[in-house]
Amino acid sequence: MILISGGDGGTGASPWSSIRNAGMPWELGISETHQTLILNNLRSRVRLQTDGQLRTGRDVAIAAILGADEYGFGTAILVSIGCVMLRHCNLNNCSVGVATQDEQLRKRYTGLPEYIMNYLKFVAMETREIMASIGVRSINELIGRTEFLDVNRDMLNGKTKDIDFSRILYKPEIKGQDALFQTSFQDHGIGQVLDNELIRRVKKALKKSEGVHEDLTIRNSDRAVGAMLSGYVCRIYGETGLPDDTIYFRFKGTAGQSFGAWLAKGITFELEGLANDYVGKGISGGKIIIYPDKRSNYKTEENIIIGNTNFYGAISGEAYIAGIAGERFCIRNSGLNAVVEGVGDHACEYMTGGRVIVLGKTGRNFGAGMSGGVAYVYDPEGSFSDYCNLDMIEIIEISDDDIKAIKKMLYNHVKFTGSLYAKDIFDRIGQTAGSFVKVMPLEYKKLIEASKSAQKMDITEDYDG
Repeated sequence: MILISGGDGGTGASPWSSIRNAGMPWELGISETHQTLILNNLRSRVRLQTDGQLRTGRDVAIAAILGADEYGFGTAILVSIGCVMLRHCNLNNCSVGVATQDEQLRKRYTGLPEYIMNYLKFVAMETREIMASIGVRSINELIGRTEFLDVNRDMLNGKTKDIDFSRILYKPEIKGQDALFQTSFQDHGIGQVLDNELIRRVKKALKKSEGVHEDLTIRNSDRAVGAMLSGYVCRIYGETGLPDDTIYFRFKGTAGQSFGAWLAKGITFELEGLANDYVGKGISGGKIIIYPDKRSNYKTEENIIIGNTNFYGAISGEAYIAGIAGERFCIRNSGLNAVVEGVGDHACEYMTGGRVIVLGKTGRNFGAGMSGGVAYVYDPEGSFSDYCNLDMIEIIEISDDDIKAIKKMLYNHVKFTGSLYAKDIFDRIGQTAGSFVKVMPLEYKKLIEASKSAQKMDITEDYDG
């Protein structure tokens, strides 16, 4: 699948200068990609998808005519469930409860899945009406049929009247057995992935109301291990999941990308070895433990053990990493508690919840756009502030309650990973506690202080944003 994203879309929190002046129209990208694939006899093997402010059935019809098989809706879907495009999603104060962790504001959210369904039905209805008006019965019959498009010269102004649209509407000749849309499909080998083996072992145990504790070997080619298993568990047990550690798999080797992605509650993955990028992406209540091969003798606090963009969009759960993580650690984390022994650039960016302990050095731009949650950084050299983005956070001294939280998470980290480096910090917590600093989002701090004041005064109020 090839995705062509137009320059008109993007996150609602983007500045106007980016939204209005970045990128190119998706129409140009789809047309050129579609034509190039046909000219190289490859179009039948590829799905083309486009997005970028698609809103109506007419947009879908034009996208199909220019060569798209699939169509992505973003902003319009958000608006259908109540977003009013305030464009400060990163500030945690969305007044309609769409993009916020504030419980009072989230109560204002009134969106329902049925609103999205209703909106897309209207889009589909308009698309079908357009297709019927030109004598086309299916989307596949519409794809690449540029003879159905023409230029409305009445809409062109002085600057655009001389533009030549012929190349956008060009329809190349099909070669050999190729087609105007995808007709051949690749066997991705889903039937042979490791998750099928995990599900097979889990089925037997859960039928007997027993837990699962097994050891397996993992390889670099085993990607997104745990995603299908989590789906299986969620289909049976829903969001509540299973009791902690009901399903416990110990892996040895090098895990491929997205190890433990979307890991559901009740599932624990322990890995002795290394892992690639996207560990724990979207983790949803599970537990991930990673430490080096027990035969190795390198220092965990000086060596990278997992790749980049780990625990992206984490929702809940626990993670204990005996080693250094790459860049973009815990981006958009909203509830995961994690311990790691060093991170690269951009850690905790856009974080909205959860707790992160970093027992070593950090890269630059730490905490950029962080609006919730808390991070504790072990900073015996006192240089951490040089690596922070202080636009939305502040660095403060830890309290007695913070020390208790740090001790609890450190104890678990040492217990699960056996990290000698972390054990030394934990054993000397009386001396090392003073080297921890607390990263607190400014908006989150205000909410906590306001909540404490209201509790002391026994006040109940109607929150008005």
